[in-house]
Amino acid sequence: MEIKNIKTLGDLKKSGYQSKSIKDELRDNLIQKIKNKETTFEGVHGYENTVIPELERAILSRHNINLLGLRGQAKTRLARLMLNLLDEYIPCVEGSEINDDPFHPISRYAKELIIEQADKTPISWLHRSERFAEKLATPDVTVADIIGDVDPIKAANLKLSYADDRVIHYGMIPRANRCIFVINELPDLQARIQVALFNILQEGDVQIRGFKLRLPLDIQFLFTANPEDYTNRGSIVTPLKDRIGSQILTHYPVDIETARLITEQEAKLVEAQKETVVVPDLARDLLEQIVFEARDSEYVDAKSGVSARLSITALENLLSTAERRALKSGDAKTMVRLSDFVGIIPSITGKVELVYEGEQEGAAVVAYNLIGEAVKSLFEEFFPKIEKLKKQDEEGAYDAIVSWFFNQKEGFELLDDLKDKEYQMILDAISPLNDLLGEYQPNLSKEDSYFLKEFVLWALVEFKLLSKLRFTEGTQFKDPYGSFISGI
Repeated sequence: MEIKNIKTLGDLKKSGYQSKSIKDELRDNLIQKIKNKETTFEGVHGYENTVIPELERAILSRHNINLLGLRGQAKTRLARLMLNLLDEYIPCVEGSEINDDPFHPISRYAKELIIEQADKTPISWLHRSERFAEKLATPDVTVADIIGDVDPIKAANLKLSYADDRVIHYGMIPRANRCIFVINELPDLQARIQVALFNILQEGDVQIRGFKLRLPLDIQFLFTANPEDYTNRGSIVTPLKDRIGSQILTHYPVDIETARLITEQEAKLVEAQKETVVVPDLARDLLEQIVFEARDSEYVDAKSGVSARLSITALENLLSTAERRALKSGDAKTMVRLSDFVGIIPSITGKVELVYEGEQEGAAVVAYNLIGEAVKSLFEEFFPKIEKLKKQDEEGAYDAIVSWFFNQKEGFELLDDLKDKEYQMILDAISPLNDLLGEYQPNLSKEDSYFLKEFVLWALVEFKLLSKLRFTEGTQFKDPYGSFISGI
């Protein structure tokens, strides 16, 4: 019998439907997915051998779960993806505020309705998309919000005394019966509110204004928390921690490939941008390397973390910077330049928490330096290592480029708003740079070569072989001695 044809308790019994708890439901569907070798958590990358196996073990153990990790580690994404492990539809007693199971009613309303109408009790069907409730823990959350309170208006309308349990207005948790209930940033919840969760997690009792209701709620609890919160803003009270079956540590991507996969999946790019702006692979790697540098930087607060959202918004800003430049110069199509990375600085400054020394440097300076550090880190994957010390007569791979800049009477400038043809002509004029790419990157396409040429110039600045001056309209490159002499 099709679901839409099952409209009464009698029909449900005839169909042979067997109810099960939400934890059993998640467990059984997970077992099927594992047997069928299906991906359990689609679109989550970098957790295949760490977080996801632990999460699957917790679901198989029928545990309530705490996901513990820094900002931007897909904790909420994982919680929402658990919906895919639920049955598509489940039956409820029609009109029930707390999604009563027709075979195991727990509310007074559902019990009385089933006694009164027996097999004619009306049934409604709840889709899995409606079985997810989420609450961000903030200090102003009350017991009434999450558990319930006495409703004087209901008491007056129904002409009931306050001694009658029908005057209770249920909070978010009872209304999430047979659902996944997520509390984000659990340590931010006041200790007395955390205490109110004890009995719900363990015994299924709900206590509201003196009423002690035996409500064996059927809920899959999932909490998220940030380790920083344990020291700064609050903590998870020990007895509540004790009642959470599994605590799973999340983490940031460990390599650039995984980080790129996440960024490209999550970045909201307009089709017109994708058609207008070409992004070289090196530019995408550099973007992710900036985030890795930020996580290791002495100026950035490591306890606060550097969210994956940094690289996502930075990619969006990078394409917008190149698109704006193309619109202003009249180019129908353009390629990302390294100088376009200046446009991602607002994405960095808004996403990193600086320590005292970082605040002294200034957020924009720290962000600009992170770009330089990322260039330095990736440089040796493409070109020979730059030695700090070398023999006097030994010729280095970069000497010709440095000499070229030394012989320039005027500074070499790359303006931000140059047309593509002008930009390419200026870089092509550095003949030793063309020779370097020809020797060490001979298979590079002509398109990609321009990003790499600018990349070499930035790297030589980082290794102190050239100097760079950022001004309003663009960037000027000089040999370091020339800039020193002009300074004198």
